[in-house]
Amino acid sequence: MTTDRSRLTWTIIITCIAAFMTSLDNLVVTMALPSIREHLHASLAGLEWTVNAYTLSFAVLLLPAAALGDRLGRRRVFAAGLAIFTVASAAAALAPDVGFLIAARAVQGVGGAIVLPLSMTLLSAAVPAERRGAALGIWGGVSGLAIALGPLVGGAITQGAAWQWIFWLNVPLGLAAIPLAFARLTESREASSRLDTPGTVLVSLGLFGVVLGLVRGQDHGWTSAGVLGAIAAGAVGLAAFVAWEIRSERSGGRPMLPVSLFRRRGFAAVNAVSVFFSFGMFGSIFLLSQYLQNVMGYSPLGAGLRTLPWTVMPLLVAPIAGPLSDRIGGRPLMITGLTLMTGGLLWMRAVLAPDTTFLTLVPSFIIAGIGMALFFIPVANVVMGSVPPEYEGVASGTNNAVREAGGVFGIAVLASVFAAAGGYTNAVDFTHGLRTALIVGAAVTAAGALGSLLVPRRRPATEPVDAHAPESALRLGLEPANS
Repeated sequence: MTTDRSRLTWTIIITCIAAFMTSLDNLVVTMALPSIREHLHASLAGLEWTVNAYTLSFAVLLLPAAALGDRLGRRRVFAAGLAIFTVASAAAALAPDVGFLIAARAVQGVGGAIVLPLSMTLLSAAVPAERRGAALGIWGGVSGLAIALGPLVGGAITQGAAWQWIFWLNVPLGLAAIPLAFARLTESREASSRLDTPGTVLVSLGLFGVVLGLVRGQDHGWTSAGVLGAIAAGAVGLAAFVAWEIRSERSGGRPMLPVSLFRRRGFAAVNAVSVFFSFGMFGSIFLLSQYLQNVMGYSPLGAGLRTLPWTVMPLLVAPIAGPLSDRIGGRPLMITGLTLMTGGLLWMRAVLAPDTTFLTLVPSFIIAGIGMALFFIPVANVVMGSVPPEYEGVASGTNNAVREAGGVFGIAVLASVFAAAGGYTNAVDFTHGLRTALIVGAAVTAAGALGSLLVPRRRPATEPVDAHAPESALRLGLEPANS
């Protein structure tokens, strides 16, 4: 009994450390962007890729990572993911130029995509059914806290030491967690699980091509052959991915994503809305974190502290919104949340000026943060309720992946809008570019609010799906409770 309790305690500790590391790196770099720009002489496109390289590889590999763990051993692959993440963090800290940093961030995303889903799978398997909810609640709380603290931690480290230390922070944690994983976690596997290698390659190339075109559009011209070619090639890759998944599904194979799930109105709607939400949120935070430093003159730590009225809201709102969503359903909260986010972004746009004071921005930050929380908290249950029980794992994994992809597109598009309307030349140009970008971000979140009307009011009746859900995906639990 004591041995079992000790193993469970260690499993919680190890998986929560892993979840904290990978979740923190979503936003920890935002407050370091001005320092990276100055130190590495990075362009706006370079800053975009510093964020997007991590998010893009993370999004693409979330679903295949679980299947890899099932085939080769979850503990073994989890430890390998930690090693990849740790080495890539050290490489990012040592980056001599922005190109090297972007490559290191992409590899970091690979490690994160392996670690995060398997951390939850290992924890879920180690906990008795009657205690699983509490254990996963701790895991989700740690993940949510990491996301909320990302800008603050990044700002504090950048100011107190240097931007490189936001990556060095991961190294001792990873080096401690890897041997503990082998010593304290129980190995498990599912030999029948299969990797969808063609699907993974196609969706990776497709997303990369589209994002590459969006990032390069401002510098090279939107009608240039390189930009249009990249976007067109990406679109072809994504279309080929959909065609491959449909073919695999119809032939009785094990597709990474059963496309027939998107025939369900609720599943299709909640995933489309999730893209719009992440588009507006990540794209806006990417630019606002730089505004706080470049225009308002705050230090990295000061800027990080001033994002808390926005980013900490999920932790404060969860105790109220969670039970409320159980009573009235997730749809009203999602609509309200995206409406508040739209209002918050428009409020920011209205009060932004080169001489705006922080207190003027606080109400808009709080409104946007409450809106973010109201969307975050019920979305997992809405996704789960849109599919039959046996598809809940792949549904959750898909929603996490499309949310990450939405953030990639949001940063790429809003940064292009910012560059077209303004730039880094002076405070006036920066403010004008940001105001224009916020209009676009608000329009997208408003479209998300309208799209939420298509989400069913109640959990739809279970109906057959013409697919064989991948065994790995059915065990893939990715949704943090507070994020």
